[in-house]
Amino acid sequence: MPTRRIGPRELTRLLGAWPSASAPAYAALAGRIRLLVLDGRLPVGVRLPPERELAASLGVSRTTVSAAFDVLRDGGHAVSRQGSGTWTSLPTAGAPVPTWAPEPAPDGVLDLAHAAPSAPPHLHAAYSAALEDLPRHLPGTGYDYRGLPALRARLAARFTERGLATTAEQVLVTSGALQAVRLGLTLAVGAGDRVVVEQPGYPNGLDVVTDLGGRPVPVPVDPRSGSWDVDSLVAATRQTRPTAAYLVPEFQNPTGSLMPAPVRQLVAALLDRSGTVAVVDETLVELALDDVVTPPPLATFAGRTPVVTVGSASKIAWGGLRVGWLRSDATTVSRLAALRSRQDLASPVLEQLALLHLLDRLDDLREHRVGELRRGRDLLLGLLADQLPDWTVRTPAGGQVLWCGLPTPTSGALAQATADLGVRLTPGSRFAADGGLESWVRLPYTLPPDVLEQAVPLVARAWAAVAGTPAGRRRASTRGPSLDDDAAYVV
Repeated sequence: MPTRRIGPRELTRLLGAWPSASAPAYAALAGRIRLLVLDGRLPVGVRLPPERELAASLGVSRTTVSAAFDVLRDGGHAVSRQGSGTWTSLPTAGAPVPTWAPEPAPDGVLDLAHAAPSAPPHLHAAYSAALEDLPRHLPGTGYDYRGLPALRARLAARFTERGLATTAEQVLVTSGALQAVRLGLTLAVGAGDRVVVEQPGYPNGLDVVTDLGGRPVPVPVDPRSGSWDVDSLVAATRQTRPTAAYLVPEFQNPTGSLMPAPVRQLVAALLDRSGTVAVVDETLVELALDDVVTPPPLATFAGRTPVVTVGSASKIAWGGLRVGWLRSDATTVSRLAALRSRQDLASPVLEQLALLHLLDRLDDLREHRVGELRRGRDLLLGLLADQLPDWTVRTPAGGQVLWCGLPTPTSGALAQATADLGVRLTPGSRFAADGGLESWVRLPYTLPPDVLEQAVPLVARAWAAVAGTPAGRRRASTRGPSLDDDAAYVV
């Protein structure tokens, strides 16, 4: 049974201007609702308004709405039950989601599925310096499940520099960001508990929610405007009473969106009022590629309900440096430290020492990494404009990936077609909590230029086969798939 619903006025707002002159009103309405579901802006399992109320809001007859609902049900994009109403669905709802492939791509396969940079030149020197420091730590046990005091103090100072006053007692060093995310969510999530997540969202974070038995409650992030749907967040919080929320406000993966300070303040207040524990993933916070002012951490606006802020060395430095951290109030950190001590006791000392040395050169490290990513982003944008002109891409101000809109919802077929050509990529559905997002695909610009230059023509060749049209070189559109396009009705 659905636990969320959308009112007629909110659905009318999402639908925008309609109907299309090229289709009957009921078909146009069904096409609009279908695209909203496929696009992730109308999550699966949301109860649609009663036919009479939606008809009144749209200014059409009830017969038109009834016929549109019939079309949606026939196509598997809506389900009805006597006495329960009609709610959104997918033809493949309940099918297993393809697993994330952590292993390296086989030789000869170009890997566009992972957004992970190679190590910077600073890393070897940092490890060499860490080895010089190591003898001072060898007389001890090596088990400090809170993390080295010097590293916790340095991380606390960085939070303070960014506007969030922090002491070392408020920081816990972890074995990567995912452990920190899992610890934070463990505070509030048990079997059947609702957890607010973004859609599209970071797949590994979504996996943690389901691993803990949580039930994701997706809230859309609009890839066209880069904005969080605050109205949907308010409705989801009121209707489902989530125990936790997992958010990525810093160059959100995969859209690259940056949550503005006023929205952070509103979101923090909303979650605090509902008693919802917020786990805020800041893994990408240091990767602003353009001249943008990164707002203060969301935890700056925290109330009495815990906010757990997560960070990591994997994106600014290297994925092989398995050091992450979390920051919260001292009481919450003590609870999480006790939980952590039952898992792996401590993070490796050598890696923590290496990170300390990298933080000593954070400005140089950031300049190097951002320069690489900016060049990769601009190269990939140019290649897409040249090779895939029908795709639509919003240029992100930071992060590591482009979230690319396809003219038709066929990213699953595209992933299969590229695999046949020796290119691995992940379909948009992997970034959805409940399926959908078939009109989108994520492409990283963390790869070397020569790899991007090899991969994009192969993706274009695969797309031509999927779309059934010859590849061409025309100027790419600069907007996302639109509900006002006739092609938007194609499913």
